[in-house]
Amino acid sequence: MRAHSCSASVVDSPGHNLILTAAHCSGGHHSVFVPNYDNSKTLGTQHYGFFRIDTWFTDPRYDHANAKDRSSDLDFSFAALANSSSGEKVQNVVGANRLLRTPSFNNDVTMVGYPKKEHDSADRAVRCPTQTWALPNLYQIQAICHGMYGGTSGGPWFSKVDWATGTGDIIGNVGGYNGGGNDANVDWLTYSPVHGDQFFRLYDDAKDNRAVKRSDPYVEPPLPYSMGGGQTWQHASLMASGDFNGEGHSDMLVVWSDGEVTLYDSDGNGGFDSERQLLPKNATWKNAKTITAGDFTGSNKFDLMVRWVDGEVTLYGDVGTKGLDWVGTQMIKPNKTWENATQIAAGRFNAAKYVTDLMVRWVDGEVTLYTEVSAGTFGKEHQLKKPNKTWKDATLLTAGEYSGNQKWDLMVRWTDGELDNYVGITISDLGKEQRLLNPNKLWPHDTVMTTGDFTSNDRTDDLVIRWSDGETTLYSDTRVDHLGSEHNLVPQA
Repeated sequence: MRAHSCSASVVDSPGHNLILTAAHCSGGHHSVFVPNYDNSKTLGTQHYGFFRIDTWFTDPRYDHANAKDRSSDLDFSFAALANSSSGEKVQNVVGANRLLRTPSFNNDVTMVGYPKKEHDSADRAVRCPTQTWALPNLYQIQAICHGMYGGTSGGPWFSKVDWATGTGDIIGNVGGYNGGGNDANVDWLTYSPVHGDQFFRLYDDAKDNRAVKRSDPYVEPPLPYSMGGGQTWQHASLMASGDFNGEGHSDMLVVWSDGEVTLYDSDGNGGFDSERQLLPKNATWKNAKTITAGDFTGSNKFDLMVRWVDGEVTLYGDVGTKGLDWVGTQMIKPNKTWENATQIAAGRFNAAKYVTDLMVRWVDGEVTLYTEVSAGTFGKEHQLKKPNKTWKDATLLTAGEYSGNQKWDLMVRWTDGELDNYVGITISDLGKEQRLLNPNKLWPHDTVMTTGDFTSNDRTDDLVIRWSDGETTLYSDTRVDHLGSEHNLVPQA
């Protein structure tokens, strides 16, 4: 028995007889559903039997199979099943899954589906834990999962699943644009319509065994903002955070590998709700080697400091209003010394009000604190560490209010994945080292990091990490000795 064409899942219903699949799978008059399909058995000897489809419930505004217009947002369908040959209802036999609204564009899911035998000689289900992100211009989400060939259409996307019972919470299904895949029909990129109002409207019809009628045209809901996917974010070379717009919370500036510069506007609740391009891709900004943000001009709007490949350092004041399409203020001309400034991090280590201090880790391990930095001057220089081997391994620096003190702390990610905070920094000492993470295999993949005030506690303690696979994570309310709550901003590539 290997002639299956789509996948489906049993969902909770009063009649204990409903399955969910894709709309482009619906309509067959002789279709049957085989739960926990076993390719070694015939139809009549399947472990849980089989169930003939009695009634389809499909939104009539779904234009046609494999639609590529906005109607593809409606690529979901329910079917009511007849009892098995032994008189059993499907939900009584195998249990049922719970349907939940798709909570956001970015979700952790496990997708399940049965590829057709022509694509998979093993003829077994594909299970794939992955992360979703928005499909641009449609009310749909997408995810990367290899092996999702034809036949997986209609398969569930679980946000939570108990493999012992085979049931869980479903927030999506294989389907949508072109039946759930791009125009090239690759097996590794899969789509799902968002389960929103229209989905649950259809679910109500199916539960009530009511004929589906839609006199109103389909109007696509407003599309929430999405930061994109990991394939894009693998090219985020540099990041800096600060209150660039003067709105009382941080925003995040990103320099991309092609020289483009983007400012992401925070919603103040741990997310981002818009973006604007400060510069299109260009050759000049490919030469930016390290950046940081502080209020060096004392305007209550953050400025961007850039160290270029030739050692020049430039300050761009009030980036949120002035942008970056100007020469900026030259802090120092091209020179050999500052070519060796490997990492820079602005903070309020000594200053009382504005973020006007600058920490520099040099290529030889020396660590220098510059205080009273302003436009055109690095202020006063304080050596905190002489050249040494240990600090050569300080791969990334960021700064924030992790300890809750008035003065900021310095966070260091070392080459071996160790993560430390330095608390109580003075003009003569780096303060006390506080361990967050011991050496580990994961955190060497922390490629770029920045800290901002992205949540509602009015503290610069929200750590953002761009990982090597493009996944970007926010650790909200990070403390001096532990990471904060983890939130996925961008899924991995």
